[in-house]
Amino acid sequence: MEIAEDVVKNMSVGAVFKDCGGKISSLDFHRTEDLMVTAAEDASIRLYDTASATPMKTLYSARYGVDHICFTHHTNAVIFSSSNGSDESLRYLSLYDNRFLRYFRGHTQRVVSLCMSPKNDSFMSGSLDHTVRLWDLRSNVCQGLLRVRGRPSVAYDQQGLVFAVAMEGGAIKLFDVRSFDKGPFDTFLVGGDTAEVAGMKFSNDGKMMLLSTTNSRVYLLDAYSGKKMHGFTLKPSRNGETLEASFSPDGRYVISGSGDGSLRIWSSLSGAEVACWTNNAGIPAVVKWAPRRLMFATASYVLAFWIPDVSKL
Repeated sequence: MEIAEDVVKNMSVGAVFKDCGGKISSLDFHRTEDLMVTAAEDASIRLYDTASATPMKTLYSARYGVDHICFTHHTNAVIFSSSNGSDESLRYLSLYDNRFLRYFRGHTQRVVSLCMSPKNDSFMSGSLDHTVRLWDLRSNVCQGLLRVRGRPSVAYDQQGLVFAVAMEGGAIKLFDVRSFDKGPFDTFLVGGDTAEVAGMKFSNDGKMMLLSTTNSRVYLLDAYSGKKMHGFTLKPSRNGETLEASFSPDGRYVISGSGDGSLRIWSSLSGAEVACWTNNAGIPAVVKWAPRRLMFATASYVLAFWIPDVSKL
């Protein structure tokens, strides 16, 4: 089904899961299979089948906690950061037998950004220790280190050739994956807003970038020129939690939760609001579109799968 505007307007909750014992901090879809994984405050890692909307497995990282989580290219392996504050190592976990395959040590403060390369076994992490580290799943040795100002946010483009690092003062630096040690090949300044970037994503075609800031703003940028295309203002969350924004797979829409509990979708072309839903359980701070299906997921203390309501189409 094409992601047309009337389809987007008629998205509704198709499945709800209330099995988490705490707030969900992050979720990720597998790129090529109908799988999704969540990380929650109760130290749980939950695996779901998105085709049938069913839970598959629950594991616990009771000793370390779990905060940010990403699928590797394998269907039964993830990387995640801890949440307990005593050990900031990243962990490579087999979901098949609940076994740690490797530890990645180096960060000394909380990891606030984590992303996997779309093409190979490389991944990146950004930490409040003012460093960005580049890793490879096949080695526990750090492959590269960038020192930055403020809270860093990291993202790969969908071709795996470029990565971006956002830092203090609204600066976004673009690096060539093959020669990052030579420094950035381009730098953007998001003028007029010096808030820290809490999340960053490239559109699938690589033409746009999406930034979520700590002051509840969402910016859409031209990925080639850095020009600000649109800006969206959200209601701030009372507890100060950051609000995630996400592209639709075709890049035509941007979705984000708001601090007033609403969920909003805008057109990336015009910047106009396409839809708004207000009957959400809690603040949908975690939001992602599925790469393989016409659905997206939202999460707070409750996980929801959203699909088109075909009775209204």
